[in-house]
Amino acid sequence: MTIEDDVALLERVPTLRLLGREALRNLAFGSEQRDVPRGEALFRAGDTADSGFIVQSGSFRVSADDGSKHEVIAGPGSLIGELALLVPMQRPSTAVALEFSSTIRISRSLFGRVLEGHPDAARRLRDELAGRTSQAASDIVLVGAKLS
Repeated sequence: MTIEDDVALLERVPTLRLLGREALRNLAFGSEQRDVPRGEALFRAGDTADSGFIVQSGSFRVSADDGSKHEVIAGPGSLIGELALLVPMQRPSTAVALEFSSTIRISRSLFGRVLEGHPDAARRLRDELAGRTSQAASDIVLVGAKLS
């Protein structure tokens, strides 16, 4: 894939689209590709998380290792590990390739440098995350009220 192909893929990711084309070009230049054979883990729950991954091709089963049946299938254009782009953390889930898959890995340090270099993009991302947080808080209050 070319850098322009990578930028076009990054533009498909709702969170990243907010950053704008120039910031996405910087991410594409600094990112790395990682191929994952079928059945191999991209990461496991409990691993140190220092990056996010955008699925270029193939798909991953992302599931918690807590015995729950909850899982998500992440295909092309999906961002896996979004929160790890912003804060140090441990992976809360395991992502296993369902077929031969390719990803673009964006490190937290690269993401931080791009946000520093593009303050308008950083503000747009902050506003989006604040809106999501507010919505999640409202949802929790509604659920709590229904359970009472």
